[in-house]
Amino acid sequence: MQQLQQEGLWDVVVIGGGATGLGIAVDAASRGYKTVLLEQADFAKGTSSRSTKLVHGGVRYLAQGHIKLVLEALRERGRLLQNAPHLVNVQSFIIPTYSWWDRLVYGFGLTVYDWMAGKLRLRSTTFLSAQETAQQLPNIKPKGLTGGVQYFDGQFDDTRLAINLAQTCAEQDGVLLNYMPVVNLLKDGHGKVVGVQAKDLESGQHYSLQAKTVINATGVFVNSILHMDAPAQAPLVRPSQGVHVVLDQSFLKGENALMIPKTSDGRVLFMVPWHGYLLVGTTDTLVNETSLEPQAQEQEIDFILETASHYLTRTPSRADVLSVFAGQRPLAAPTVHTHKTKEISRSHSLLVASSGLITVTGGKWTTYRQMAEDTIDLAIFHGLLPSAACRTAQLKIHGYTLDENSTDPLNIYGTDKARILALVQQFQDLGQPLHPKFPHIAAQVVWAVQHEMARTVEDVLARRLRVLFLDARTAQELAPKVAALMASTLGKDASWEEIQIKQFQALARQYVL
Repeated sequence: MQQLQQEGLWDVVVIGGGATGLGIAVDAASRGYKTVLLEQADFAKGTSSRSTKLVHGGVRYLAQGHIKLVLEALRERGRLLQNAPHLVNVQSFIIPTYSWWDRLVYGFGLTVYDWMAGKLRLRSTTFLSAQETAQQLPNIKPKGLTGGVQYFDGQFDDTRLAINLAQTCAEQDGVLLNYMPVVNLLKDGHGKVVGVQAKDLESGQHYSLQAKTVINATGVFVNSILHMDAPAQAPLVRPSQGVHVVLDQSFLKGENALMIPKTSDGRVLFMVPWHGYLLVGTTDTLVNETSLEPQAQEQEIDFILETASHYLTRTPSRADVLSVFAGQRPLAAPTVHTHKTKEISRSHSLLVASSGLITVTGGKWTTYRQMAEDTIDLAIFHGLLPSAACRTAQLKIHGYTLDENSTDPLNIYGTDKARILALVQQFQDLGQPLHPKFPHIAAQVVWAVQHEMARTVEDVLARRLRVLFLDARTAQELAPKVAALMASTLGKDASWEEIQIKQFQALARQYVL
């Protein structure tokens, strides 16, 4: 906060702390620009924590003919694997086929997918016999199975990457603040945007920040910032909702993910092992209202469970769902009326208003770095920033390490793992497990507060440790213990703990069926 008051003029103010905003802040700070990022809630609170956890080119985009988008994403997939190997891993996917024609079509398409990745290819696509497919996917329905196609893509923990990007930005001398919504844009006498007014939600204090350029990277909320600039501005995005359900991994035994390339309504559905659980999704439903905590629609949940039941020998029911969460994608708004999400662009879009406000939206996690590069390059092109070359293509993300012991759950922290273990050596009680169902220890809560800007119980259980997204009822059980650890670390009193527990329990109930 002191730096906010002391800095007279920022080069770049980024509004939004999701994948896009964090990527832009890293890009700007690494080029040497004085950069500050402001997030209305917690980093990756919205869409960026609710993905299918894939770093991929997008097989379905290839089928739709979006060649440029796929090529870009495959290139960025390779860069993420190189720059953040502690967070991104290679995941095997199998498409079970029930006709010889599908086996040939999917095999050919995925071979092209491999070829498009060029030297950044992960592993080659292979054809599996019916017996091999059944061995690799022990829970797959065998009736009519002709075989399968195995291909490889990337997998990651979306919020852990978001936190590491924030840390990377800070290492490049950027400033990042969560729970600091922008409440107004500052303009000069000519109507040009020259900064923002923001409010610290914890203290209630307002801050005015002068800047050479202001970038609106607020995802599904970009329209609200655009309306601050020009109240008559037409909507730039149309939100689409995606839902995931989480099941016990026993529903799909083994290490392979299952990909259903065409569901009953033409969607793609994934069943992906993730942190010892099974993530199943997603849906794609146009909605009219934006929300940080969108609610899964009943028909979306039923669609996922019903589709899974067509492929699994053990039929999942609503009682088997450990957590359900929804996120909203910022799709570029169509110029004509449509109810079909496949007709709305998933490529990222850039807009420079007459006021100088830059808005970026669309895209996906995999291409966040390219989106950031394009955004800062655009600011330079319009003379809002002095020229400086992009450095992020080879920039190692905070925590970078090549540690091969993938079975250690602390490896997701990369080089910070040693510092967390040092905390345990200093305070042995911090080595105690938080809950028998999860490998987390108390030191991770303290670490999240001291080094990852966690301010609430939700920040820890939803986004630093991911428990809420994996098993909502267990997260509810953990809330009092996490609140006590946080209160001790932050110097908060018993009333703060009580409020935090109450607020988190109310939130967690939305993740339980």
